[in-house]
Amino acid sequence: MALERDKHIAERALLTMDEAQLHELYRSMLLIRRFEEKTAEMYARGKITGFCHLYAGEEAVAVGAISALYDKDYVLSTYREHGHCLAKGASPRVVMAELFGKATGISRGRGGSMHLFDANLRFMGGYAIVGGGLPLAVGLGLSVAYKEEPEVVCCFFGDGALPQGAFHESLNLASLWKLPVVFICENNFYGMGTLVQNAICQEELYRFAEPYKMPGVRVDGMDVLDVYGAVTEAAARAREGDGPSLIEAVTYRFRGHSMSDPAEYRSRREERIWQERDPIKALRRKILHDRRTTEARLDEIDNEV
Repeated sequence: MALERDKHIAERALLTMDEAQLHELYRSMLLIRRFEEKTAEMYARGKITGFCHLYAGEEAVAVGAISALYDKDYVLSTYREHGHCLAKGASPRVVMAELFGKATGISRGRGGSMHLFDANLRFMGGYAIVGGGLPLAVGLGLSVAYKEEPEVVCCFFGDGALPQGAFHESLNLASLWKLPVVFICENNFYGMGTLVQNAICQEELYRFAEPYKMPGVRVDGMDVLDVYGAVTEAAARAREGDGPSLIEAVTYRFRGHSMSDPAEYRSRREERIWQERDPIKALRRKILHDRRTTEARLDEIDNEV
């Protein structure tokens, strides 16, 4: 049952938040951006090697979604996972140590960029296989439901996962068994260099929820409040025993698919249009316009980060 996008969900989310919560959203997104900028710098200097997929531009999805969850909720990610891991509370120091291959890293230097993991944070890993986290999210959801625990499982995946069999199998079982899973599709329009319309017959990806009899909704993935509001509702539904939901977050990665991708399949004009919608700048403008904070306080957060 695909739902029409609730145009007022971001406004409602804003009304529920105090100044400290808004500052934390801003801080978390800014931390991810600065982390990814430093990662790119270290990669260019040869300090970080191997596959490396940056999250710059998509910060509102990870921060909005994970801020709407409880600390004990589970999160599963993709190979583009730095943002999700940091939003779940991982120390930037131990994540960067992992990228450097150090034993002090979050996965003891053995996982690298695509395999961050911290069971204590209930960050249950990133997966190099496209759609690889989906079946595991269903398994975790089954465990939670079987034990009658209050937790929710949040599974992130990209638009490139939707043609995979694992996506359809996972949504089918989650719906059949009414599992507490929130599926979040980060639609950044490109599976590596393939435009989503050239790979998937359904352009409105949230409508894949319909045959699996679960709510599906599209949100503005460049608006952290829009994401927060949608995930808050989906998580509440899951906790009440009403089963899973599918959220399509329309977003955009500011860099190529990976550090080795020059993104020549995208026009510079397209990139400029999306960069003008930078989610961090958008939140800053919003909360300043609504007089929920001051320039001085946001500048202070910038310096702290």
